[in-house]
This record gives sequence, C-alpha cells and structure tokens, in this order.
Amino acid sequence: MIEVHGLSKSFAEPVLRDVSLAVPRGCLFGLVGPGAAGKSVLLKCLVGLVTPDRGAVTVEGETVTGLDELALQRVRRRFGMLFQNNALFDYLTVGENIAFPLRRMGVTDEAELAERVADRLRAVSLAGFESRMPAGLSGGQKKRVGVARATVTRAEIVLYDEPAAGLDPVTSQKIFDLLRREQRETNATVIMVSSDIDRLLTVTDRVGLLHKGELLFDGTTDEARSSRHPVVKQFIHGEVEGPL
Repeated sequence: MIEVHGLSKSFAEPVLRDVSLAVPRGCLFGLVGPGAAGKSVLLKCLVGLVTPDRGAVTVEGETVTGLDELALQRVRRRFGMLFQNNALFDYLTVGENIAFPLRRMGVTDEAELAERVADRLRAVSLAGFESRMPAGLSGGQKKRVGVARATVTRAEIVLYDEPAAGLDPVTSQKIFDLLRREQRETNATVIMVSSDIDRLLTVTDRVGLLHKGELLFDGTTDEARSSRHPVVKQFIHGEVEGPL
C-alpha cells in the first residue's frame, strides 16, 4: 500500500495542500485534475524526487520522506516510472533504452538483458525493434517503448505520467488497454496521471481528483462517475453546476 499523509509543497505558490490518500496494493489508481493542480509533483514526492514541505509518504509501511539518497535508491528499485515526455535517451537504441534500468540495478548478463528486453518488446507489440533509434519512432511507439522500460524491472509499483499525451484517440485507448493488461498480469500497484478522462476511466479501479493542490475526491471509479460534487462532475461528465 502507498499512503500519503498531510502532504504539502510550495514553490513560488502552494502546489500541494495537505493531501492525504491511500492506494491499496494491486490497485490501478487514476489521478486527475486541471493543469498545475499538483499531479506530477505528487508523483515525484512518492519516489523522493521532490521533498515535501510537510507530511510524509509511506510505501508498504516504510516512510520514504526524509530518507538519504542511498536509502532512496533502494526504495526506488520498487518503482517503475513512465515520464510525461517519455525521457528516452536519443543516443541509445530502443533495446539499450529498455535495458537501462536493469543495468542500473546491476544486471550484467547480456543474454538475460536481451531476453528481458525482447520479452517487454513483445508485450508492447514492438517485437524486433531493439536496434531502432528513438528518432525513427512514432509518438505511439515511443510511448510503448516507455511502457516497456517502466515495466522491465518487474517493479511492484508503477507510476505513469500522462501515458497517452499527444496521441490520437485510437492509439490512446490502445495504450490504456496495454497498461491495464500489464497491471493485471503483474498485480502491480499503479498510479496513472492522465488528462484523457474518458479513456482513463475505462481501466481504473479508483480515482483521485486534485484541484488547486487539494484532493477533492478519492473513491472508486463508479463513485466518481456518480458523484454530485460540481468539480468532479465537470471533469467526469463535462457538467458544471454554478461557478467553480
């Protein structure tokens, strides 16, 4: 389980305001909200890339907040992460990009690396792409390579930041279906930030809504769809009741 307790963070202005939530083990949790609501900052707090001003994060009972860099490296081994811009190394091949997290973990056997990279490429329907360069990939292919890299370590927790950003509706749905399938096969705990609400809700178990740095809603996908809260209705159905 991932637990967030009273998390607050400010830069020039407050970004997170006393956020508390719990993501059960094996849950696919969708995190939604307007731009600059604090979604990406919250993800970065979970893995210790951003230090909150107040509050704490615990992962399976271990407090992550306040750990030194060496201890954080150990905790981060439990995570896979797809960054919003894919963050592929343009000077590495697809295979080298996917193998990168394994090498960082100390895997040196080339046969094992090749086998695990090939397995991930088959899972994302890109078999045989090992020698391709990122510059020669479409947007959807780059996203799938990012998914392959995020899951190659078989991490028990995977964070996806806007996995379908900039993709057409058909490709977006394929990406969400792929992520749901991956989560079911591994029973990983997944937190997914996305602005593509309609398609996100086809795969989530629970949904949290951040608005102006506050967590306004945390519940099941069905509860999100039936919520009468005006901001939740706006995001889920495009309905607005009075000023927000």
